[in-house]
This record gives sequence, structure tokens and C-alpha cells, in this order.
Amino acid sequence: MFRTKRSGLVRRLWRSRAPVEGDGEADSRTHGSGGCCMGKSTKAAKSNPGTEAELKALTHSILKKIKEKQLEVLLQAVESKGGARSPCLLLPSKVDTKLGQQSYSLPLLLYKVFRWPDLRHSSELKRLSCCESYGKINPELVCCNPHHMSRLCELESPPPPYSRYPMDFLKPPADSPDSVPTSTETGGTTYSAPVGLSDSQALQESGEQAHWCVVAYWEEKTRVGRLYSVQEPSLDIFYDLPQGNGFCLGQLSSDNRSQLVQMVRAKIGYGIQLTREQDGVWVYNRSCYPIFIKSATLDNPDSRTLLVHKVFPGFSIKAFDFEKANSLQRPNDHEFTQQPRTGFTVQISFVKGWGQCYTRQFISSCPCWLEVIFNNR
Repeated sequence: MFRTKRSGLVRRLWRSRAPVEGDGEADSRTHGSGGCCMGKSTKAAKSNPGTEAELKALTHSILKKIKEKQLEVLLQAVESKGGARSPCLLLPSKVDTKLGQQSYSLPLLLYKVFRWPDLRHSSELKRLSCCESYGKINPELVCCNPHHMSRLCELESPPPPYSRYPMDFLKPPADSPDSVPTSTETGGTTYSAPVGLSDSQALQESGEQAHWCVVAYWEEKTRVGRLYSVQEPSLDIFYDLPQGNGFCLGQLSSDNRSQLVQMVRAKIGYGIQLTREQDGVWVYNRSCYPIFIKSATLDNPDSRTLLVHKVFPGFSIKAFDFEKANSLQRPNDHEFTQQPRTGFTVQISFVKGWGQCYTRQFISSCPCWLEVIFNNR
């Protein structure tokens, strides 16, 4: 039987739909135990209205009404899992579809089919700044590209006990070496400071020009490569990205990498996207594995401890709030009293967490991690 190109694209799109609850990939890469993005994901998928057959019929009927070039855009985004740069998919925002007993807008249905089967409401989403619809209110045409969206990471209250980072752990071990930089063949510096505050001091003395933050990449207690200065509003930090443009960790070489470091580096994949927006700095997890974040502005202002937050793939978290950072006063907090005047820092670990309920008590024991140093002047 003769088949059109359009129906071929529709079939390929359906085969590339997001895995549902119970699928091995969905279980291992989007869920876990504890963390700020848990709770609603696991529960929502089980109560997903409509059968697989209904969803397939509805999706096919919608996709067949979309222009061929738009189907190609959608397919490019879905098959590359957001790794390839794809343009916006502008479709009418006020078209509703019904699945089972529940109605969904056209954009929400596409996000549900191709990214998050447990998605229930648009309030759970955050549009990425690369999207044409970013910042626009109720446009007639809205971008329906599933990889121009992220899932909002909502902090649990109270936070899970395992993520508490007590004050004793903020202090470097008594036998830790002094954080004196030593020159390398590339002209960069390697530090052994467990917290990495020496990087901030180095930035202060280096006279860097207009930047809003710098990023340091660490493998356990050793910093690898130079400080990466960020001037653009958005930065991709990745190991391997099909159309990557930013801070490529895969190109950084280091002697005597442990087997664990090599394994975790390979799992960084598409990495994260760091974006400065009006309300603060957001981190979007583009990889297939969780990341772990510690930031002063994610805490309750009255708390005397810092928390480590787990962020699952596809989720975004507001990792740093400039206004909140400037208003914080913690005279008894070791990190705040030792913080250089150049700004505050956020620490991000790939794949492996740290804290009380992990074998790693300090982030400097994590195989691969980042220190984001903000310039608040």
C-alpha cells in the first residue's frame, strides 16, 4: 500500500514517544528515592486517564493535521532528545483535546506524549529561555516543541532528612592541604581546597571583565581546566552534545583519572543548562541522570544548615536568587562568613550525591562536580 511521507513521520514520532510508568528506562532515569522532584511524578502516572489505544488514536489524529515541515521539526527534537537545536513548533494555543474524561490543551498533550506521561497541568512546566514563546502571555500561537520546556522542580517541605548538610561538614578537614595554586603545563591552576573558595579569590585577583559568573569543573579534590567565564545569558555545560556550544567537559584532559571518575564523566551526556533570568539563575538538567545542588538561596532563611537537592532529568530548579542572596545574613554560618566579596557559589554534582546518607560527606569526594561562582557586584 502506498504510504505518504506524512504518515511515515507520524509513525516515527509515535515510536519515539516518552516511556511510561513501568518501563525500565522511565523508572531508572526519571525517578528515584527522595529529593525535591519526587512525589507527584510517581503518583500521577498511575492515574493517567485514557488507555494506550485512545492515546495513540488521539495523537495520530492531531499529528496528521500538522504541516509536514512542522512534523520534521518535532521529529528532530524528539529523536535527538533535545540534543540537536530545533526551531519552535508554533501551533494554536486554544485547541483542546480530550483523553478519557480529562481535557488537555494541544501543547500540554504533546508535552505529555513526548516528554512526561505523568504531566497533568501547565503549572508544572517552565519554558526555556531559548524558546520564542518565552516571556509571552497568552499568544495566539504557542511553541509546542517538547524540548523547549522543562519540568519545575518544587522543593519539599520539610526537606528529606538525608539531604541536610550539617554545619560540621562545612568545615574543611584538619589535615586538608592549604589551597595554594600550582602552575600546570597549560597555564591553568589546580587546587586541593575541599570547598573551593580559593577559586573565588583567584577570580577576584584576575581582573575578569563583564561576566555574571564563572564555572570551575572539579574531579574529586582536583580542579580540571581553567575557570570558564560566562558573559552570555545562557550556558550549556556538557560532556557530549550533538550541537554543543559552551563548556565542553569532554575536552578537558587530566592525568590519573580513577575508573569511577571516567564512568561518571561518560554519564554527564547533555549535561546542564545554566541560565540567568530576571528572577534568578536557573539550572536545567538535560542529562539522563540526576544532578545534586547545594545553594544558600534554596534554603529556609531561618535554617542553620544547607541542603543538598536532587534534581531529576528534564527538571529545572531556580538554583540562585540574587535578591535573596543579598538579604541573607548568617553570622554563624561558616560558608557565609568565609565567602569572598566577589559573590556566592552554587555547587552541582553529576550523578553522585553527597551528605549524611551518602558515603560521600563532602562534595570534594564526588567524582565530577561544578562550582558556579557568581559575580554580585
